[in-house]
Amino acid sequence: MSSRIFVALDTPDLDRAQAIAKRVRRHVGGLKLGLEFFAAHGAHGVRTMADLGLPIFLDLKLHDIPNTVAKAVQALAPLEPAIFTVHAAGGRAMLEDAKAAAPHGTKVVAVTMLTSLDAQDLVQTGVRGTAHDQVLRLAELAQTAGVDGIVCSGEEVAAAKARWPYGFFVVPGVRPADGTVADQKRVVTPRAALDAGASILVIGRPITQADDPDAAARAIAGTL
Repeated sequence: MSSRIFVALDTPDLDRAQAIAKRVRRHVGGLKLGLEFFAAHGAHGVRTMADLGLPIFLDLKLHDIPNTVAKAVQALAPLEPAIFTVHAAGGRAMLEDAKAAAPHGTKVVAVTMLTSLDAQDLVQTGVRGTAHDQVLRLAELAQTAGVDGIVCSGEEVAAAKARWPYGFFVVPGVRPADGTVADQKRVVTPRAALDAGASILVIGRPITQADDPDAAARAIAGTL
């Protein structure tokens, strides 16, 4: 992989997604397509973006009963995404079934705690302890279930990697030192995330909303 940056193309506009991807393709390692994009364009949209020649990170965060998730993963298997997400909170059986249903070569990673949440949000959803505690609990669950890795913030990735040395760690909510935080609550810089053990970085608005996305991607890549 030429770059460990996956650009998050969180837009329902296929033309815009293609335009940004074409501009930044030399400075990123892959394209992250999320729920907003998939709801608008489905499998056709994913194939269209895959035609650009970059690995696809299909970020749908599936969370349902094990059988339903397994069948959904099977239905998406022809797309052969490089990375695919499910929610760790779905439980061990769901995680096991998702991994078993995934095509060979697809990394199944479990979302632990969204970077838009903090400790107060945990309290409101009935979860005790800190964000750090919750991420490590779910990371252990994901590891025992046999998936490839987790999604967590840069604040927790070092502790998770210490317990799971060969895990695959996806870190979103990454912002350049001079970037705006927006709706993210637990953020780190790209360099700090990699130093802490991130396998790949998911970066969206600092690139996609820049006046010059290519220059923004190039500048961020230059700090790594």
